[in-house]
Amino acid sequence: MSEMNQGGSKLVVAVDDGYASYDQEESLLAPLGARFVVSPCRRDPLRALDAAREADVVLVRESPLPREVIEGLSRCKAIIRYGIGVDNIDQVAASERQIMVANVPDYGTDEVSSQAVALALAVSRRLWLHDREVREGRWSTGVLQPMFRLRGRTLGLVGFGRIARMTLEKFAGFGFARVLVTDPRAELPPGVERVDIDTLCAESDVISLHAPLNEQTRHLIDAARIARMKPTAIVVNTARGGLVHTDALYEALRERRILGAGLDVFEKEPPGIHKLFSLDNVVVSNHMGWYSEEAMRDLQRKTAEEAARVLRGEAPINWLNRW
Repeated sequence: MSEMNQGGSKLVVAVDDGYASYDQEESLLAPLGARFVVSPCRRDPLRALDAAREADVVLVRESPLPREVIEGLSRCKAIIRYGIGVDNIDQVAASERQIMVANVPDYGTDEVSSQAVALALAVSRRLWLHDREVREGRWSTGVLQPMFRLRGRTLGLVGFGRIARMTLEKFAGFGFARVLVTDPRAELPPGVERVDIDTLCAESDVISLHAPLNEQTRHLIDAARIARMKPTAIVVNTARGGLVHTDALYEALRERRILGAGLDVFEKEPPGIHKLFSLDNVVVSNHMGWYSEEAMRDLQRKTAEEAARVLRGEAPINWLNRW
């Protein structure tokens, strides 16, 4: 059943669960006379609509909020994403209904950049392969698969926002000879070269993705661009799975046309038992690059603060679909 807006009180509904505590949301919203309800819809749009129909503010993590949900929200003023990417929210439909869409772009920067570096190193040093060897009772100092040092090679960053900049900061000690960036608007530090995506794919040894997912960036790393990559190339994706054409990446990895891949995100999540997982030159994690205890508390607090602004009649700081 939908959460009725009893007695005219303000209502904030989170349509996804997953956090151990919601004390910050409750403490920030209660003084504004708002009820806070967690009503997980398990990625089901119909359940999301049922839960949030009469909400003043909707909070969402990974569940899709397509047009049919947004058009059914009777009094919603804002949809706020627990996170950065908003590709699961129909912003056009929200704008038509004068519903503000906001996100939290400034949390987990340290964590995601660390995850990108960790994945690159795990692939470069073949850690998964050697971990398995030791666990299964095999001990050999021989070469299982080729490894190459990073010093003197080329780092490519697709997108140059907060996370990419911190990724570069953390990679600085590894001795890359060149750093290439594809981002037409970002201001670049000295020594960093701005190039187009085709050049970056052709010349980089580590390609780390930090772009948002939209119509222009979906399958940005496609079969043609993968074909341009060096045999020593490592693809790292901690941004959005849809940036990469998964089947094309799988074929390149299977045929060992590139060195490997480190993936924290997938086109479909959860991905099930994907054919990628049969390969020994890919390292995967379950979209947990954002996580630390500190980052989770930051995210929940900042999301609740945005909801509180909306309930006070203010615009959210990170309002994305401005009209």
